[in-house]
Amino acid sequence: MLFLITLGAIVSLVLAMTWLKLPPFVAFVGISILAGLAFQLSPELIFKAIQDGMGSTLGSIAGILAFGSILGKWVGISGAAQKMTEVLLSISGTRFARIAFMMAGFLVGLPLFYSVAFMLLAPLVITASVKLKQPATFLALPMLASLTVTQGYLPPHPAPLAIMQEFGADLSKTMIYGITIAIPAILISGLWFGLTTKNITTPANQAFVFVHDEHQPSERSLSTIPSFLIVLFPIILLALGSFGTGYFPKMASYLSNPIFSLFLSVLLAGILLKRIGFTSDELLSSSMISIKDIAGILLIFGGAGALKQVLVVAGVSQAVADSLGASTWNVYVLGWTMAAIIRVCVGSSTVAGITAAGFMKVILVNSMADPNLMVLALGAGSMMFSHVNDTGFWLFREYFSLNFRDTIRSWTLMDTLVSITGLIGVLVLDQILF
Repeated sequence: MLFLITLGAIVSLVLAMTWLKLPPFVAFVGISILAGLAFQLSPELIFKAIQDGMGSTLGSIAGILAFGSILGKWVGISGAAQKMTEVLLSISGTRFARIAFMMAGFLVGLPLFYSVAFMLLAPLVITASVKLKQPATFLALPMLASLTVTQGYLPPHPAPLAIMQEFGADLSKTMIYGITIAIPAILISGLWFGLTTKNITTPANQAFVFVHDEHQPSERSLSTIPSFLIVLFPIILLALGSFGTGYFPKMASYLSNPIFSLFLSVLLAGILLKRIGFTSDELLSSSMISIKDIAGILLIFGGAGALKQVLVVAGVSQAVADSLGASTWNVYVLGWTMAAIIRVCVGSSTVAGITAAGFMKVILVNSMADPNLMVLALGAGSMMFSHVNDTGFWLFREYFSLNFRDTIRSWTLMDTLVSITGLIGVLVLDQILF
């Protein structure tokens, strides 16, 4: 019955937004209440779950989105996005622009949380799409595949790191195996599959990036090094935070927090922009516009978090784990399937991976499976079929101004390919190594 109610909630959510044309936030809250009633939760428990879900989701992402949006806006108005795009394209050439963005996505995605990396790189892709007169989705998918893979497979991202600690896996082996699997996954799901999206010609949402005016005086434009510094500074800070715990633990704990690192990055960007002639009023005005632009996305994230929490409180994730526990499947396939089903039902890749890990830990002890490969199997499963209950789905849809159908056939199918190729990679490595 839990699965039927969950399926009904997801279908109803899609219909509410596509047929009834309800705003996503209204649809999420309404379906969360109806789902809670169907699960026979008390009114107090339903509304507590909605409140907790919104709070936990927005609490972890609101600051990141706000600072990331401000930084992205300033990257645009300062000409930094234009300058970086020109440098990337001068190295790769127009023909290999997608490869350049794919590599940038992987390098930037390693130390940064997905939302931070997305907020920094999306303006560059949108700027390049305007400059090259190519579809934004077509250019973006290789970069997004890189970000998705690094988030799902590789520490120090939250879910892989938590799963690794749960299984007692080795960090260096998990990273080596993960990068080995990540390369074909990115090439297939991003570079190759991205070719099928070339006919999605909807212009990206220009509200999220200011396409720099080429006629703007040069003294109001950042040069090459400051342009790259604005984008790379939060990456450098977070990398120092991740790898500096043994040298300066107290400072590392600050730097490893993405909100703090982005805060410092915004301060640096403000100083650099003031040095080239931007006034405080101009910076304030542009930052207010950037915050206004993400208000709708924040509401959608809060609504998705509410539905996720109602499903968690109702016991959907535990029910999935229990129903698959008695299976005689290959242990990697079992872990991947468990994480994938929880992901589809709940929406959060972190919840999916960690929930599946808690159950698979018992099975792993009694099997011959390699814990490092199991981390990757669960990480791949937690990326499966992102749809309306995943905040990443809405972030991509809003930035690239796609309708529901095009979001499914680009973003959702890309995530699905990342998940499937990841599992295949785990099974192949298992045969080669063991």
